[in-house]
Amino acid sequence: MKVSVLGAGGWGTTLAVLLHYNGHNVTLWEYKKSYAKELSKKRENKIYLPKVFIPEEIKITSDLEESTIDKNFIVLAVPSQFLRKVIEKIDYHSIKDTILVSVSKGIEKETLMTMSQMIKDVHHRLSKEQIGVLSGPSHAEEVSKRIPTAVVAASIEKETSKTIQAVFINSYFRVYSSTDILGVELGGAFKNVIAIGAGIIDGAGFGDNTKAAIMTRGVAEISRLGLVMGARPETFAGLSGMGDLIVTCMSKHSRNRYVGEQIGKGMKLKEVLKSMEMVAEGVETTKSVNQLAEKFKVETPIANEVYQILFENKDPIRATTDLMTRDMKFE
Repeated sequence: MKVSVLGAGGWGTTLAVLLHYNGHNVTLWEYKKSYAKELSKKRENKIYLPKVFIPEEIKITSDLEESTIDKNFIVLAVPSQFLRKVIEKIDYHSIKDTILVSVSKGIEKETLMTMSQMIKDVHHRLSKEQIGVLSGPSHAEEVSKRIPTAVVAASIEKETSKTIQAVFINSYFRVYSSTDILGVELGGAFKNVIAIGAGIIDGAGFGDNTKAAIMTRGVAEISRLGLVMGARPETFAGLSGMGDLIVTCMSKHSRNRYVGEQIGKGMKLKEVLKSMEMVAEGVETTKSVNQLAEKFKVETPIANEVYQILFENKDPIRATTDLMTRDMKFE
């Protein structure tokens, strides 16, 4: 297939290399012209994915039109809060027969749309069967080293999810398929909020018991909100739910866990974000999740405490105490 990956961050670069390995004709789009030239010359993404060779056969460009015309398959690896601006610049006629796959894990803060909903909102003439997502526990740092990984491809149409599955799957990257695109997207986005909470637990010096409680009750919150919004319960026990939550809460590679850890140690959010090259999607998603919870009248106490810590300067110790001393509940 002729495939383009839009977004040359760590994940976009990793997937471009993976798709090349799978035998596809790959173009990698980087929005900064100067950095696109550097990537093309040095064949290494030193900022976002150092020490990973980008094969010469992968075309690297900053020309969006060139990257979207006459492609069978477009992978959208732009951070969620910037994706709409990129999609708006793509001419509908160049993608009217193309499958678009979002690999960004977030919820648009102004509209509270998932990425697939936002793509359809911009290009309403696209059919829902042309839009899919890929999500799951898959840090770029490990996939780029061909460490065995399992993810899920989802679309409203079963055949589309199977097509995405076939494009990505190989001996080290196992892909399952699903038709619960909403559940897969919500799991991938919401888990970043819980991961910030898990990082706060680490930074504040609490233990494994506390972290296990945050993760387990975090799944309960994700499921509660997801079911009210129309997702299926089994999705949140799968790779884009529990699987992605585990790796994001536990891994040294997790940007969201890192943000929480630094805040748990006493840093302010602005200081943490200023020190980072990469985007921690969970920061903006925390706002969106709390708005969704309010809209659908769903209790999300962990997400609410994370919001207060990030944006209202609530003390992490106080937030933990408030969670622990809530009214008694059935599990």
